[in-house]
This record gives sequence, C-alpha cells and structure tokens, in this order.
Amino acid sequence: MSETDIAYIQGRRVWDSRGCPTVEADVLLECGAVGRGIAPAGVSLAAAEAVALRDGGKAFGGLGVSQAVEHVNGEIAQALLGHDALDQETIDRRMHALDGTPGLSRLGANATLAVSIAVAHAAAAAEGEPLYRYLGGAEADTLPLPQVQIFGGGAHAGQRIDVQGVLVTCPAARSFAEALDWSAEIYRAAGALMEERTGPVGVADGGGWWPEFDSNEQALETTVAAIEKAGLKPGDEVSLALDIAASGFGANGHYRLARDGRELDSDGMIRLVSEWIAHYPIASIEDPLASDDAAGFAALTREMGGRVQVVGDDFLAGTPDRIRAAARDGAANAVLLKPDQHGTLSETRAAWQAARAAGYAGIVSARSGESEDVTVVHLAVGWGVGQLKVGGFARGERMAKWNEALRIEGALGPVARFAGGGAFGRSPARG
Repeated sequence: MSETDIAYIQGRRVWDSRGCPTVEADVLLECGAVGRGIAPAGVSLAAAEAVALRDGGKAFGGLGVSQAVEHVNGEIAQALLGHDALDQETIDRRMHALDGTPGLSRLGANATLAVSIAVAHAAAAAEGEPLYRYLGGAEADTLPLPQVQIFGGGAHAGQRIDVQGVLVTCPAARSFAEALDWSAEIYRAAGALMEERTGPVGVADGGGWWPEFDSNEQALETTVAAIEKAGLKPGDEVSLALDIAASGFGANGHYRLARDGRELDSDGMIRLVSEWIAHYPIASIEDPLASDDAAGFAALTREMGGRVQVVGDDFLAGTPDRIRAAARDGAANAVLLKPDQHGTLSETRAAWQAARAAGYAGIVSARSGESEDVTVVHLAVGWGVGQLKVGGFARGERMAKWNEALRIEGALGPVARFAGGGAFGRSPARG
C-alpha cells in the first residue's frame, strides 16, 4: 500500500451561491493528506455536456442531491479506495467506467467532479505543493488575463438584456493585480452610472450588475462609459468581452432578441455582431451563434476571427471531437473550459489539449451557481490556460477566486508572468 493511496472518501450536501444543493467531497490519503472539492452548477446545458444528478420531487424545487451524495459515499468510494491519488487519469476513468453512461448521468457528474477535484487537491497536498504547481510543474508561472462581468443578462438576470454577460478585459495591464484594479474601478463606475439612471440596482447570478436597459446596445454603451468614468481608455487599455450565449434566444437559424424586438436569420445575426464589433471596443465574443449553427460560426469566424476572439461554449461543449471538427471548418478560435461540463478534471484537460492542438486559445470558466471552491484558478495557472472568467467583482464566491489568483501571483513573486493580450485567440487572416 502506498502513502498516496486513497484511504477514505466522504460526500455531503452543501449549498451553492444560488441557494441550491450541490455535492462536496473530501478525500483522505493513507499519508494523512486531505483534499476537498465542490461541484458548481450552470443554467445552460450543452448537447454533449455531462449531467448533474438531481433528486426531482418537491424538495428544493427538485434540485436535491441526496442520490449523488449516496453515490459518492457508496459506489464511488468502494471503487476508488486503495487507488493511488497521483494517478488522476486512472481514477477519473474508473469513475466513468463505473457510471456506464456517456454523460455520467447515473452517478451524476456533480458526484464525479466533486471527487475528481478532491483527489487532485489531496494528491497536491501529499506532494507538498499548491495545486497549480502540482498540475503544471515549474512552468506554471503565468497568471491568466481575467474577464470580469460588469452587467449580467439572459437567464442570469431575468432576461433584462438578451446578451448573457457584458464583461471587461484589460490586456494592457502589466499584472493580474493591476488588471483587477482596473476592473474594480470600472465595476464601481458602472454601478454609479446605473444608480444615476435608474436608482439602486441589484446584482445578477454571476456578480455583474443587474441591468435595466432598453436595448443590448445600451448595455455596451454604458460599459464603455464606465471605462471612461474610471479614467481608462476603451480599446487601448480596456476591451469588452461579450458572452452572447445565442442558444438562449436562437435555434435552427432563427434568432429572436426580445429586448430589441428583432427577429434575425443566421446572416442577420452575423451582421448584428459584426456591427457591434465595428462600433464598440470588443476583443472577445462568446457563442455569438447558437450551438446548432455551425455554418454561422464558421462564417463569422472567417469574417471577424482575425480581429476578435470567437469563443465556443455551448457550440463546442468542451469536447475534443467537437473542437477538432470546428477547427477543420474554421469555426471559432477559442474554447471555454468548464469542469462540470465534463464531470472530471481529466476530461477537462483533454479538451484543453485538443484545443491547443487545434491552435485555439482557452478560457477557464466558473459557473453561475458557484461556491468558495477555487480550483478553477489553479487549473488556469497550472495548465497554462491564458484566460480566466469567474464572474463580476462582487459576491464572495466570485471574489474568493479573484483573491486566490492574487495569492498565486504573490507566491510566484518575480517569476510571475501575466498573459495579457497575448492570450486572445485569433484566426489567421484569409486572403
């Protein structure tokens, strides 16, 4: 028996940032090292995404996780006890084989992910290293470029605007800390502008301001005004990143923007997004077309991919096969990486490896239902993923992650590097 073998696994129900149940797992190794992981939860569900197991019924609106917790304490624990925590891929494969479904729907991706995260933390503790260093070795020295939500929209903010999120990113900042400083000033300025216009405002699921706008363009204009109010230069120092999440209002080549009262086909949606790019300092657009609109994604990437980062979230579902297929078609140039989309860390890493092989950039992302778990920050640094998106500049579950990145930057000291604007995905110019 090895000192890094798994000696004990304990699952429990805890609560996420929306007050919904989720799964937490603790893993104890023979040497006494302990790791903990908490599964996040999102609203959107891509076609190929792993499935969290919920209880159904009346309790907690059907979102209970008692069955998933039972699986952690029962089948999963029995299958993993005595296995070496340093062999993450074997452990994650074993959970997949035990589940027996493509989307981990029997055991629940919330159960397997909580355990997968806990195993990684326990292994890092056994090696006496922070998780980012355990994952990436001596080369894990680069802090990601943050994308910070200023206004939440879509399903995360009562459909006040169609776009799911208007974010800022600071490619001209000289460090992660400075990028956060600038983002904090912009966030504060945006809140002041909202209060001047509409009175007190709330905060959306992801930590951005809860908007009250007449159009999507008004959200973009207000964000630019907030950048200027913060004393920064739109386009030079700070750019916009839009999470359009078009699957929320479009399918089968048809898009209905309720806030603007517009109905568009795929070509019309491409023209609209292109107009936004022409008129606003946008550096990144996420899911600008619906997940079933591969031809539209390819067309927009051909037109704008040399100018902006085109990110696939629901479109790619973080799966290697979809990433490779999109790359062959010239669709998108960056991928969003969400561990709960896969159900294990090993599959999340496989998606990143496929993206890198395809020449795509990457963004490690948190979800709208989050917790104090800061693992995504360590994944971004440890795996060398150049960008990080965890929400706005409010709410403890968001700030815990921004603060963890600051701690890592401080721990790295003079060897710390900042990804900056070099982290953006760009498609080769087509002649």
